[in-house]
Order: sequence, then structure tokens, then C-alpha cells
Amino acid sequence: MIPIRDNLKTHRTPIVNYALIGINVLVFLWMFLNTGNLEQIYSQYALVPADFSIINLFTSMFMHGGWMHMIGNMLYLWIFGDNIEDRMGHIGFLLFYLAGGVAAAMLQVAINPSSTIPMVGASGAIAAVLGAYLVLYPQSRVYTFVPIGFFTRLTLMPAIVVLGLWFLLQLFSGVGSLGAPDQGGTAYFAHIGGFVFGLVVGWLVKKRGREPQPAPPTWS
Repeated sequence: MIPIRDNLKTHRTPIVNYALIGINVLVFLWMFLNTGNLEQIYSQYALVPADFSIINLFTSMFMHGGWMHMIGNMLYLWIFGDNIEDRMGHIGFLLFYLAGGVAAAMLQVAINPSSTIPMVGASGAIAAVLGAYLVLYPQSRVYTFVPIGFFTRLTLMPAIVVLGLWFLLQLFSGVGSLGAPDQGGTAYFAHIGGFVFGLVVGWLVKKRGREPQPAPPTWS
């Protein structure tokens, strides 16, 4: 399934979400233009569990391993991030996003602390956004391309189905990867850690009953 947009309106311009997307794209373009030095870039800025660095914990959040990795992450952030920023406010959303990325990476490091494979990507932080969205807006609808045989159909699906299936896939894949040789690939436990962090923070925000301030609406 490929989501393309949701049906929720926002009450404020998601400037932080736009900025995060812009930074991720610019960093990727910088990496793309320096492909001859990628090994050095990964060595300096990626997060390696066996050689843990606080600075790299943050720099790795803005790096991606390929076009599809970057585009997929930015698509999810574009669809769901604006509503979370609308609910939490600009500064609150930025802090939540960074904290979600930290929580995600720390779980992956805890699962495999001796790994020497570099970790990069915004997936963990975005997973936190998805978890919070699921709690705060479970009844929203998401326009999603659903494969049907050799064709795809654009369907309006409940967010709880789209995000719930996404999390179950990460959970099953993560459990299935336990004990497997350390060969790189998707950091499933970063996704799981970020999503659970988002669920908890989303529940706390919902419990407080904090709503965005009224303003002219714009479409997600």
C-alpha cells in the first residue's frame, strides 16, 4: 500500500515539517553529489552501534541510503507530519521528532549493540510521527494506492488500518530478523521503537486535551 494524502485539515502552516523535509532532501543531494566520498561520509556521520556517538545519533537521522529510501520517508512525513505539528505546535513537534529519532535508534542499538553496520535514515523519527498520528487521529482517512492483482486502486482507508498494518509488518519483520546474521538492511527495531514512542507521547497529548488554535484551514 502507498498512501498519498489524508483528509485532515490543518490550522497552521507546518513550517517545521517543511523544514525537516527540506533538510533531508538537501543532505541527500549533498551525499549524491559526493558519491566518491560516501564511505568517508558514512564513517563520519552515520550511527554505528559498536562505535556509538551522540553527535552521530542526530546526524544519521538526516541521511538516506538511496532515492527510494529518501522519497518513501519524505512521503510519509509530508502526509502525517503536518497534523502532528498542528497538534503539538512548532517547537513541540520539533522536540518530539528528534526525541522519536533518538528513541528509535536507541532500541535498535540495544538489540544489536555490537553491529558495525552504519545506521542512517529518518525512518525512526517518522515512525514516531505515525504512532502519534494513530493515537490522535484514528478516525481519519488516508487516500491509498492498494495493489489488486496487476493493478492498483486508489482507496480511502481508515488511518488505523494503514498505520496498523504498517506497524504489524515492522513487528513481524523485526522479530523474524532476530538471530539472523548482521548483514544490514532495514532497521526494523528502530521503526518499532519510534512507533511505540509516538504512541506513548500521542496518548499523553490526547490526555491533556490540547487542541490546535483556530486558523484558516489548508489541506494536507
